[in-house]
Amino acid sequence: MTDAPSAQAPQPIVRVAVVEDDPAALERITTALEAAPDILVTASAPNTATGKTLIDKGGFDVLLCDLGLPDGSGIGLIRYAAQKYADVDIMVITIFADQDKVLESIKAGARGYLLKDERFDSFAESIREVRRGGSPISPVIARQLLKEFQPREQEADKKGLELLSKRELEVLKLLARGFTFVEIGDILKIGRSTVATYVKNIYQKLEVNSRAEAVFEASSMGVINMPR
Repeated sequence: MTDAPSAQAPQPIVRVAVVEDDPAALERITTALEAAPDILVTASAPNTATGKTLIDKGGFDVLLCDLGLPDGSGIGLIRYAAQKYADVDIMVITIFADQDKVLESIKAGARGYLLKDERFDSFAESIREVRRGGSPISPVIARQLLKEFQPREQEADKKGLELLSKRELEVLKLLARGFTFVEIGDILKIGRSTVATYVKNIYQKLEVNSRAEAVFEASSMGVINMPR
C-alpha cells in the first residue's frame, strides 16, 4: 500500500503596506496586488505623518513608498523604516523621478524602484522578487543607474537634445505636466490622433514604453527639466 501524496504546503502570504497620497493610484495598486493569492495589503497612509505611524505599528513584510508626498519626501520614511526593520523590504513607487532621487532612495534603504504607469499588474511579481532577495527596478531607471558608474558622456547627452523635434518636445513637456492627449491637442491646436503620433515617435526615439519612462529618460538626458 503506497502512501498518499502529501498536501502541498500553502504559499506564505506577503503583507504589504503602501504610502501613497493619490487615492486613484492607491486603489489601482491595491486591486492589482490583492488579485494575487499570496499578497495582502494590510495598511496604507497618504502622507509622511501617518506613514510614520504606519511604520511604527509594523505588521508588514514589504513597504511601497511614494516619494512626492504632500507633507514632505518619502525618502525620510524609507530611511526610517530601513533603520527600524532590518527584515522589511522597501520599494519606491513614483510617477516621475530624477537620477538623484533614485540614488538617494537606494542609499536610504530602498531595494526596488518602480515607476507608476499603466503596468500595475507587474507589481505583484516585483514584490515576490524583492522577497526572494532581488532588486526590482524599472528598466529605464536601471539604464540610468548604469550610466552613473560609467564615464560621463556629455556628447551623448547633448545628442539627446537633438533627438526630438520642436513639436515633440512641446508634447513631451505637456505630458510631463500630466495633461491628457485631448488636453494637449487643445493646447497645441492639433488633433488627438496627431498627438498620439507624436507620443509614439517620442517613445521610439527615447526607447521607452510609457509616459513615466519617457519623462524620466528625457529628464535624465537633460531634454526637459523636472521640478525638484
